[in-house]
Amino acid sequence: MEPISRTLGGSIAALRKAKGLTQEQLAARVGVSAPAVSKWETGVSQS
Repeated sequence: MEPISRTLGGSIAALRKAKGLTQEQLAARVGVSAPAVSKWETGVSQS
């Protein structure tokens, strides 16, 4: 398994944190649910 920073989910998490956003705030900005953001970051869902 690749280190989290080298995955798409890791990139999403790192950029979100760099902007000081919570998963809930990012979800609201892109029009999805907070659980969807969590799934992206953990690699459970790539869509």
